[in-house]
Amino acid sequence: MNQTRNIRMVRKRLFIGLISGTCFVVCLFLGALWLVPFIGLENIHPMAKWVLGGVVIVLVGCVSVAYWGLFLNIITKRPLPGSRRFRGLTIKFFLPVMVLLGKALRIKKKNIMLSFISVNNELVLAEAGQYKPEEILLLMPHCLQNSKCDRRLTYDINNCVRCGKCPIAGLLELHDKYGVNLAVATGGTIARRIVVQMRPKMIIAVACHRDLSSGIQDTYPLPVFGVLNERPHGPCLDTTVAHYLLEEALQRFLLPEYLEGKTPGIGLTISTAQATKL
Repeated sequence: MNQTRNIRMVRKRLFIGLISGTCFVVCLFLGALWLVPFIGLENIHPMAKWVLGGVVIVLVGCVSVAYWGLFLNIITKRPLPGSRRFRGLTIKFFLPVMVLLGKALRIKKKNIMLSFISVNNELVLAEAGQYKPEEILLLMPHCLQNSKCDRRLTYDINNCVRCGKCPIAGLLELHDKYGVNLAVATGGTIARRIVVQMRPKMIIAVACHRDLSSGIQDTYPLPVFGVLNERPHGPCLDTTVAHYLLEEALQRFLLPEYLEGKTPGIGLTISTAQATKL
């Protein structure tokens, strides 16, 4: 547990360092937009350079406010005014620039993605409320299924015989216990279709760092809490997931009255075949 906490702390520090560098680079670039043509703009109009300077100052102020708001949100772990916008800025603006900055600094993209997922989870924990079981979707990758299993779970997850040779049985137990929706997707396109069809208010997703990062970006502004799968046999083959992490997330995002067990009739499993009928 302490090792997991230390890993999260390291990832958070990397994210804060990169986002600080990103903010500095953006502000420096905006300042250069004013300084470089400072002399030449006088030939257009005596006030042109001051007008441009005012615009640059406003933009620098906006970037700075966004940075400090995000920074305080990460540090305090509490919802601040506009916290959803801070998460949006992270996903749509800061992350792409951070990837470019990290590439220039020779920081592995994987480490940047891991830090982004960690911070996104912190923001979601601070921002998201509590929901009914039918409003929460457990979205799983098909690589959790045992590669030697001949059951077509991507078409109907209820075909699982719960033999215990892969994590699917444990996921179905969580579905049965809490009544939340459960889906298995074969890829990003199917995952997006499932989200459109199910229309959840909260997603708890399991995937590798690459798919989680792209999924968080694709489904914004829906809150997505990401749980990394474990890949003892390499990517996309017999992966696993720590069920207790999913249950901890459910304990956080479910309304208190649903924590002891599901209400009869609530909770669905959805298959890839159903999703493709859209």
